[in-house]
Amino acid sequence: MHRQPIVKVAATDVPGINRIGGEVRILLSPKTVDATEGFMGTVRLEPGEFLAEQYNPYSDKFCYLVRGEVVIRVDGAEVKLAADEALMVRRGQRHRIVNAGGETALIVFQISPLAPRPELGHVDTEEVPHPESPVPQVGGVRDGWQRPTGGNS
Repeated sequence: MHRQPIVKVAATDVPGINRIGGEVRILLSPKTVDATEGFMGTVRLEPGEFLAEQYNPYSDKFCYLVRGEVVIRVDGAEVKLAADEALMVRRGQRHRIVNAGGETALIVFQISPLAPRPELGHVDTEEVPHPESPVPQVGGVRDGWQRPTGGNS
C-alpha cells in the first residue's frame, strides 16, 4: 500500500483572498495536500458582504453554512440558508452569495471534480469587488513539500 503523508492545514496556514468578496481560504487542495479530485475551503462574509456572481464550468459546489444567514442566488432563484443548512450548486449554474444577517457568516465549501487546469475552473459573471487582489491558488505543490515518489511502505 502506498502511503501518503498526513497533512493538517489550519486556516491561518493559507492566505485569505478577497478578490470576489468576503474572505476565501482554500484549505485542502492539490496545492496544500496533493488532492486529486477536488478542493475544500471556507468563506467568511461580514453583514452585507457578498461573493460576486460566478459559475464553475467543470465542477459542482457543495456549501454548508456553519454560522449566520445567507441568500444564495442560483440562476436567478434565491435560496435562504441558515446555520446547519447546506446547498449544492451544479456545474454551470451562476451563483452569488450575500450575507443577509447581522453576524459574520461562515461557509465551508467543497468543489469537485477539478477542472482540467486551475484557470479553467472559475468564471466571474459580474465585476469583482477587489480585482487587484490575487486569484485563489488551487493547483500546484505548496512550497517546501515534496510529493511521494512511489513505492510501498
